Amino acid sequence: MARPTRDVDSTTTSVASFDPVVSAGAWALVLGSMPGQRSLADAQYYAHPRNLFWPIMGTLVGAGPDLPYDERLATLRAEGIILWDVLARCERPGSLDASIVRASEVPNPIGPLLVAQPDVRVIACNGGAAHQLLRRHVLPGLDDAVRARVHVLALPSTSPANAAMPAEERLRAWSQLLDWRPR
Repeated sequence: MARPTRDVDSTTTSVASFDPVVSAGAWALVLGSMPGQRSLADAQYYAHPRNLFWPIMGTLVGAGPDLPYDERLATLRAEGIILWDVLARCERPGSLDASIVRASEVPNPIGPLLVAQPDVRVIACNGGAAHQLLRRHVLPGLDDAVRARVHVLALPSTSPANAAMPAEERLRAWSQLLDWRPR
């Protein structure tokens, strides 16, 4: 898993995302923008203790923060959920998506992943930045067949920076992800 490296000016950090958590036969792809500093330091998706991603996944599919990290990932795989980030690399001071240096954005190969995962029917964007990055870097290059089968959900960020939205409201929004689960 990638670790941040300091640039010469020491205010902007070059960061790289993690490998995807992939499952054969997956039906959903959950995309963040880029891991924050705590996640990078811990080498874990959504590691900040106030991030609501794992509590929400606990409620929805049993992959809650009470489980060890490897078990949470195994639960997501077993449930058919892929976890990744839109960006492979970027420069950013701090952890805020708004601080990503646009000229430094390098997307992950999400199009080829979707081709290789023909059962994925929904992309759930964790926050507005992930949705904007997906629209800017990925959707224009998607093959027509992939575009026809995949629906994009722009969901509220689980980040503690989104504290203005109550946790219950975010859980309610994220619950629509299960509408796409195979019966």
